[in-house]
Amino acid sequence: MNAFTPSTNTNTAVNFLTPTNLQEAMQIAEILSSSDIVPKDYQRKPGNILVAMQWGAEIGLQPLQAMQNIAVINGRPSIWGDAMLALVRGSGQLDFIKEEISEDGLKATCTVKRKNEDPVASVFTMEDAKRAGLSGKQGPWTQYPKRMMKLRARSYALRDVFPDVLKGMAIAEEEQDKEIDVTPAATSPEVKVNSGANALKSRLKKKTDAVESRAVEVEFDIQACFEAIENAQTLEDLKAVASTIPPTLGEPAKTNINASYKARKAELTAAQQFPTESVQAVIETINNTSDLDALNAVMAAQFEPFTAHMNDEQITAINSAYEAQEAALTP
Repeated sequence: MNAFTPSTNTNTAVNFLTPTNLQEAMQIAEILSSSDIVPKDYQRKPGNILVAMQWGAEIGLQPLQAMQNIAVINGRPSIWGDAMLALVRGSGQLDFIKEEISEDGLKATCTVKRKNEDPVASVFTMEDAKRAGLSGKQGPWTQYPKRMMKLRARSYALRDVFPDVLKGMAIAEEEQDKEIDVTPAATSPEVKVNSGANALKSRLKKKTDAVESRAVEVEFDIQACFEAIENAQTLEDLKAVASTIPPTLGEPAKTNINASYKARKAELTAAQQFPTESVQAVIETINNTSDLDALNAVMAAQFEPFTAHMNDEQITAINSAYEAQEAALTP
């Protein structure tokens, strides 16, 4: 493989990692994957980096911007909410955007106007969050619900008005709410029918279900699943393993795998906690921002990609700093 030669473009500081062909892209992906500075989801995964770079190229992000703003959640590339707004602003098609939170904090409204088109308003309420099972959910929805409602309203509005700019990308904050759980689903109470054709159908169904359950256990490699859970290095790796577990897996395999999954998830969550000194650095950066765009950029780059690795106290501290600075910068 030929050595990668940096571009002689005068804007070298920005463009020297922009590949011009597949070979250069593969070289860059290999180099970046060995770095501890890139997000954990991309470390030692050059294939993921290559895909992120291509996604970035399609929506107008440089390679490093793509890795910082594109997250792989539940196996789907997604973009953080503030990066989504940045792409729309950079398209030159945005006439204005207005984001509002009601006085009672229970409704977020985002009004977007594209040039030469009528304004479009999107609303997301706390009632919507409750119906979706988000209200009171541990994490961002508990720590800063107003911002999460604002991001959800923004996502709906921008995706409706600027689908050509966003190329169908999902918003990361929304994808994060689609938690994968391998907990066995509760079964409905058995209907007691003891005679006639209904009884015969019920007995035949039980026999069929039992055969299917045994067949799944034979075909699914349970030991390999346990090993994959134990060897998962990130929460995304763990979720990928969970997605391969068949919903008809019988007992006791399902319960045992579920217990192993939850134990490994707790280990990875504890191991990936955000350092306290980094929290203080983010708060200092927030306090030094001079306008709302800069403030949102800080949240998109230094906070939202790492919330999964923060504890509740860290999230609360950063969110409080954000809200205070947002109030100070709002005219």
